[in-house]
Amino acid sequence: MKVLKFGGTSVGSVESIKNVKNILAGREGKKLLVLSAMSGVTNKLVEITDLIKVKDHSAIATIISELKNKHEETIDALINDATLNADAGSFVNDVLTTLKSLTLNEYSEGVYAEVVTTGETMLTYIFSTFLTQQGIQNNFLNAKDFMHVSNLENPDTELVGELFQKSISQLEPTEVYITQGFVRIDSNNSINTLKRGGSDYSATILAAAVKADEVQIWTDIDGFHNNDPRYVENTHAIAELSFEEASELAYFGAKILHPQTISPVIKRQIPLFLKNTFTPDLPGTRISDEIHSRGLKAISAKDGITAIKIKSNRMLMAHGFLKKIFEVFDKYETAIDMITTSEIAISLTIDSDRNLDQILEELNDYGEITVEKEHSIICIVGEGLIEDKSTSRLFELLNDIPVRMISYGGSNNNISLLVASKHKIQTLQGLNQKLFEHQETPQFV
Repeated sequence: MKVLKFGGTSVGSVESIKNVKNILAGREGKKLLVLSAMSGVTNKLVEITDLIKVKDHSAIATIISELKNKHEETIDALINDATLNADAGSFVNDVLTTLKSLTLNEYSEGVYAEVVTTGETMLTYIFSTFLTQQGIQNNFLNAKDFMHVSNLENPDTELVGELFQKSISQLEPTEVYITQGFVRIDSNNSINTLKRGGSDYSATILAAAVKADEVQIWTDIDGFHNNDPRYVENTHAIAELSFEEASELAYFGAKILHPQTISPVIKRQIPLFLKNTFTPDLPGTRISDEIHSRGLKAISAKDGITAIKIKSNRMLMAHGFLKKIFEVFDKYETAIDMITTSEIAISLTIDSDRNLDQILEELNDYGEITVEKEHSIICIVGEGLIEDKSTSRLFELLNDIPVRMISYGGSNNNISLLVASKHKIQTLQGLNQKLFEHQETPQFV
């Protein structure tokens, strides 16, 4: 079986949905499709959750009406068989009726999850019905029946696989299965999510669960680019990446892939392909356990970074001091991205300021605290990168841009720079000029 995931832009319009059908029809063998909501729908649903907090039922009703019109127009444009059209319309109406009743509840994390996962439910049923009209036999699956993921960092793919097999064993065999991304059942047996952008993660969890031959992530860009094409001209797609290279790039800001996507398929060595829905004949990027070349591959940037400096003349070198600092961040479930130390100070970065006030209050016991917000981590990635002599050109950037922190040597495949976000674009462009425009064969020490 192959797992194919199509994101919101890939199913964002009638023409896009027809395009997905053509891609599907051109690929033989068993396929499990993981679909996102239509583009813009999840944002509308998040808006509804904000309105639930203030009990603005008039505004909620307006948005639900907009969602109803959007999906009914999609059904009418795709499905002209009267019976199938009525069936899809009835399904969407039932889903939106349930959504309306949910909005009468007090806001909670559970209500939030149920509301924001509604878009995937509607779109997958519409697409399944559309395929049926096109003569493509398929089975519609409810992801809530098998996507039991208690631990977001370490999903139990064996359990997911067992529940998936149980689900399809009750159906007529077919070569196409369709289900929702993003949604999961958590440790409390409640509806929850895999976080925004989590449909990629759904796909790789399912790929590991069903022991798929490969995973295909279809989006609106033709693979991982060597730099951010939004800010840098003449970037190009990378043909091959290792699992580790892709993981580094995704974690440090490459928007094409959800940060946790790679982890479920590494153990089973399932290759992952990044493809463009709108130019399906382009090769895209293949991600696998194979290393096809060494040295510099790509640059990505992660925004929303907060830098924290803890200065302590008397405690930093004391036994157990760093342990106490890390325990504060562990207590508030806040991950640290970068860290550097000197004799009297420690600097580190976090990408979430959700619990920043509580963290700072506890850190005040250990020294003088300085906080700098609105920073970006620029990540330079490639197999054996720090052994490549030519990479040293990146340090010429220090002449032009104030770099707040440098992480060098923590990984053989990653060098990270922390800069103020106002310098991000200049940094990306400068690195592109110094590292790619004059790129030579890697020189290893």
